[in-house]
Amino acid sequence: MTSDPVSILALGYSYTIGESVDPPLRRPTQLAECLRREGIPTLEPVIIARTGWTTDDLARGVEEDGLTGTYDLVSLLSGVNNQYQGRKLEEYRLQFLDLLSRATSFAGEDPRRVLVLSIPDWGVTPFAEGRDRVQIAREIDAFNRSCRNESSAAGVWYLDVTEISREAATDRGLVAQDGLHPAGTMYARWAEAVLPIAKEILRPGSTDGEIR
Repeated sequence: MTSDPVSILALGYSYTIGESVDPPLRRPTQLAECLRREGIPTLEPVIIARTGWTTDDLARGVEEDGLTGTYDLVSLLSGVNNQYQGRKLEEYRLQFLDLLSRATSFAGEDPRRVLVLSIPDWGVTPFAEGRDRVQIAREIDAFNRSCRNESSAAGVWYLDVTEISREAATDRGLVAQDGLHPAGTMYARWAEAVLPIAKEILRPGSTDGEIR
């Protein structure tokens, strides 16, 4: 493990900034706390995300922020708003590749320090009542196949949190009060799933990224 405090950069949208939850319950913030409990000194995560951002919005947000430097761990979660807005899968794939390149640059051009999270399924939430939940799931699965394939090709880590998100279909405690976004309990589940990967990323001599 690194002896200096770990630095984390989280790129994304509402599921990264933690819409509808208090800041300590955000997924990147909970991950940092998990690492500290493991005895790994960790700085507060840097988060570049905004509710409603699509892949191209995130790219513009990174540019406008003027962020520089490198980070020990860079996470990327993007694409649900592309699906929600009915945008094309191929457009998403190309823009995701651009984001993946940016994320890798913030990781010192080391893909082993980049973690991509799959797109959660908002179709199981109360917000989706009256919509075609099956179609939403089908489209999200298609976006995630593309995300997973490109992540594998790039040698970064990839974690499937979609199946965890679908547990909200029967456990409303995983959904925030707005009826759409994850609750802190959901983010805690994601942070716990990320933790072993984060520890592997931070281990000297870490292997290439893997699919999980």
